[in-house]
Amino acid sequence: MQAAKVANDQAIDRIPEGSFRAAVQESARRFKASWLDLARHLVRVRGEGSWQEWGFATFEAYCAKELRIKKATAQKLVTSYGFLAKHEPEALDDEETARKVPPVEVIEVLSRAEERGQLDEAAYRDVRESLWERPVEAADLKRELAKRFPEPEPEEPPVDLELRRFAAQARKLARDLGGSSRIPRAIAERAAALAEDVEGLCG
Repeated sequence: MQAAKVANDQAIDRIPEGSFRAAVQESARRFKASWLDLARHLVRVRGEGSWQEWGFATFEAYCAKELRIKKATAQKLVTSYGFLAKHEPEALDDEETARKVPPVEVIEVLSRAEERGQLDEAAYRDVRESLWERPVEAADLKRELAKRFPEPEPEEPPVDLELRRFAAQARKLARDLGGSSRIPRAIAERAAALAEDVEGLCG
């Protein structure tokens, strides 16, 4: 494993200057200044399978090891780029428009809202002005959009599964307490009785 890492590091050091791979690295270094440039490169890397040619097992491994970008961040960049390609294609080709592109965190909120079916073309037009025309703090805009397109509350696990989990935890605690010489017998017995009561709720 260590030998493979050394070999990979050496390969990274030998990346030809002016190559596409070197351009992706450079865009990763400028990530905070221009997320769109890096996103464009990542879409191409993934689409063309360049990461395989460069000796990585997966696209995510390439992002993590060579670009120092987490899987979640890479996914955010790729999906946000796809959102712009659909709704603002001119931003991908026109330099003047590209400079107005909102932060990736803002585009991500819209992309996820669209995936959930909350954002259609009409809804996007309603928020577009605040995205592209008015200078607004990214954090404030993200909060505003999150309120307008809230993510659904996570579903609670079925009661029977939740009870079984509690029962298993209670039974483990009872066993652990009963097997310890430091725990008074009365406490261990109460723990065992509690476990039985919880197990009884499971039916």
